Amino acid sequence: MFRRRKPEDDFAMAVYRRVAEQARAPELFETCGIPDTLDGRFDALALHAALMIDRLRREPDGEVLAQAFFDAMFKHLDLTLREIGIQDLGVGRRIKIMAEGLHGRALAYREALNGGSTPFVEVLRRNAYGGRSPEGAEMIARLEAHVRSYARTLEATARNDLIK
Repeated sequence: MFRRRKPEDDFAMAVYRRVAEQARAPELFETCGIPDTLDGRFDALALHAALMIDRLRREPDGEVLAQAFFDAMFKHLDLTLREIGIQDLGVGRRIKIMAEGLHGRALAYREALNGGSTPFVEVLRRNAYGGRSPEGAEMIARLEAHVRSYARTLEATARNDLIK
């Protein structure tokens, strides 16, 4: 309440809002097959957030920005859990599980996108579908194309344009 806002907080919140908007794009659910469930929506958000965190880390003050983004995201997720009726005692536990889930997914996505031993399509199959693998390989292929395009876009986007 009496804490001074850091300059990166406003930027991080604006970036988070943009990422959350992109993670709710209808094509992710309709053509890529991510389940339109609470888990599926978190998986879509985690996927986009992981890519954004990697992008933010490339800035000179990237670790500070990435942490501010992470904090903004989980502040919003905390409020969302409370709004859907999760009791106060359960919110902290769920946030911890979600943070661990984001961390694990981010590592897996980063490694696969950088040519790791597990093919990217397999990493997507395990992590981006709310625990349920999609029925057709074409859905995963569409998601892979979407993610690779999004990653290229982020790479080519100037810092101040990340919020547009």
